[in-house]
Amino acid sequence: MLSAPERKQEPVWLVIIRLLRWHKPEGRLILMIPALWAVFLAASGKPPLPLVGVIVLGTLATSAAGCVVNDLWDRDIDPQVERTRDRPLASRALSIKVGIAVGIVALACAAVLAYYLNPLSFWLSVAAVPVILLYPGAKRVFPVPQLVLSIAWGFGVLISWSAVTQTLSQPTWILWGATILWTLGFDTVYALSDKEDDRRIGINSSALFFGDYAPAAIGIFFAGTILLLAWLGMAIALGFPFWISLALATIAWTWQYLQLSKKDLPNSAYGQMFRQNVWIGFILLAGMIIGSF
Repeated sequence: MLSAPERKQEPVWLVIIRLLRWHKPEGRLILMIPALWAVFLAASGKPPLPLVGVIVLGTLATSAAGCVVNDLWDRDIDPQVERTRDRPLASRALSIKVGIAVGIVALACAAVLAYYLNPLSFWLSVAAVPVILLYPGAKRVFPVPQLVLSIAWGFGVLISWSAVTQTLSQPTWILWGATILWTLGFDTVYALSDKEDDRRIGINSSALFFGDYAPAAIGIFFAGTILLLAWLGMAIALGFPFWISLALATIAWTWQYLQLSKKDLPNSAYGQMFRQNVWIGFILLAGMIIGSF
């Protein structure tokens, strides 16, 4: 980790990259994954490549905007948390005005990309914006703010699926439900690393809400994800490769639950499990693509 003087010598563009979290791709990829699930499943494994490009760029722009909004909300809280104290707005490496400007540019990029989509997908994109803007405030008033984040993640499924089919069908909502539960699971894992800081500061998280039952709650969320993905696989007749990928995901999530059930895990373990969910998501994506043919 760089010292304060070294931070001050960073070029502005590098500080902006840190603001957008592009130096930590896991958080960007894990938002992209459900959107890619949806676009490939809705198109039976063969979506138009330009649309895939729009989805990829759109999720990057949207997650960038979300990071900026989060850091603007939390600029006075982040310095009190070990994991976040060196974020550019928390450390005052960037001014609030620059942060707002970067956030506006990111939202503008997402808006331009949304114009490529059909009317239903476009208006779903518009509907997602208030959720993205208000999510960081949820931790101040709502006991399980990770649910708000999950709903924001779920919009990626609705937007991407409707971008292919121009409608929302039963399989769309099954995948949406699976995405909500998966996000609740991996983000509660992530929240466990900040549990003591959050309690001290007085902000909410699912890790605090579930307390000693957090591992059980995470296990239930992952089990629900598995059941809904299995239902989806049967509903749209996905082939054997999908079921292999789901079996691998089930093994991985079961292992994570068993690890979480142990006491006194180091904080680094929670970050590792979060990153493992990126690979789990991509394994499932591969199974969905191959299993669609």
